[in-house]
Amino acid sequence: MADRLRSASRLWGASIAAKLVLGYGLLGTLSIAVVSLVFYTGTIGVLDQNLDGKIVAQARRLLHRAATGGHESLIEEVRRLLNDGIDSDREIYQLLDSGGKALAGNLGSWPLAEGTIAGKTAPRATMLSADVVREGHLKPARLYLLPLAGGGVLIVGRDLSEQEAVRELIWDALLAGAGVSLLLTVAGALLFRRTIEGKLGEIRGTAARIEAGDLSHRITISGDDEFARLNRDINRMLDRIELLMEGIRHVSNAIAHDLRTPLSRIRGRLDDALRHDASVERLSGASHDAIDDIDDLIRLFERLLQIAEVESGMRTSMFERLDLGRVVADIGEMYEAIAEDDNIALTVEAPESLYVDGDRNLLASAIASLLENAFKYAGPGSAVRVRAGLHHGMASIAVSDNGPGIPPEELDKVTQRFYRLDKSRHLPGNGLGLSIVSATATSHGGRLALEDNAPGLVARLVLPLATN
Repeated sequence: MADRLRSASRLWGASIAAKLVLGYGLLGTLSIAVVSLVFYTGTIGVLDQNLDGKIVAQARRLLHRAATGGHESLIEEVRRLLNDGIDSDREIYQLLDSGGKALAGNLGSWPLAEGTIAGKTAPRATMLSADVVREGHLKPARLYLLPLAGGGVLIVGRDLSEQEAVRELIWDALLAGAGVSLLLTVAGALLFRRTIEGKLGEIRGTAARIEAGDLSHRITISGDDEFARLNRDINRMLDRIELLMEGIRHVSNAIAHDLRTPLSRIRGRLDDALRHDASVERLSGASHDAIDDIDDLIRLFERLLQIAEVESGMRTSMFERLDLGRVVADIGEMYEAIAEDDNIALTVEAPESLYVDGDRNLLASAIASLLENAFKYAGPGSAVRVRAGLHHGMASIAVSDNGPGIPPEELDKVTQRFYRLDKSRHLPGNGLGLSIVSATATSHGGRLALEDNAPGLVARLVLPLATN
């Protein structure tokens, strides 16, 4: 039993929902207490103040009567007030002489005025609450004890029996209301806790299934509250994770496939050189071929590392304000000689003052990759055009050619790592060029769009314009 209590205590102590419930309950209880205090002060407090004012006013009227007509006149007025039938069930009057003897009134017992010693009273008015004997019964009363100038004490007051009953009724109502409100507060807090735990439980359940390897599971979204928006964000994150994991599996398979061929070729050549006459010429030729194949593998891994570096965002700290037209013009100038040697008509349109925030080396490498692809796949005698400008309110670099192009059904696939068209497998390359360009565009907040040029291909690198 003790273990269960400790376990429950730890669970509640570690639960955000439990802490919210407790905080909500304490806040509700405090609110009920404050409202009850305000209500009580606004009712009983006001009644007490009004009662004291009436008692003091009546005492002053009687004191004025004594000052003008003497003790006898005051005695007659007290008796008249007690017998007039007005408020007779609540009013209290008592007139005492200097020796403390009752001259008139309706009390059987009364408290002494403050400062009274041996029947002598200090000249000081006193307002107090006390139990008195009235009509043979002990009753609560509010009394105003007023010493008289010629000796004696005038006591004016009100029976508080009805007011005490009202006070008790109000207290009972407040306690009942507080109890009901507290129960509703606790019920609401528990319902809130259950709702929170239900929402979080679904998220935790999805996380557990993802951890177990089911990347396809998603959180159900209902409504448009904070949890719905959080679930939507988590689902988008899971979509991205699933896409990346699928990409990793594809890359792993592709790397294994692409490495097997060059490694087998290297091994075969070295083995062939060792099996036959180990002449210097044969060994030298096998070594040079192996070095060339190994260099190809090194370039492959360098490009993979470049993609990983771009996708990790490590280069974003090196972003600067760039004139994209100037970058395009520089790259176009570098490739003019290559285009001329390959009998390719290269046209460069690069207006200045097209500013973006980015990494100059990455963008220059991306433009160079697009030009190299256009040269390689369009072939000699083709026309290639590179143009910088605006495209739907964003900066754009479009490299177009009039070569064979890419079938529409494969446009979305060629940016995958190691993906190559069947008709281009005889050409040198490893299928990473467009993957690097796409990763560069994404790291700059843009995208790579491939479009049919009819004939040929338009590869468009779209980037956000620099902000002031």
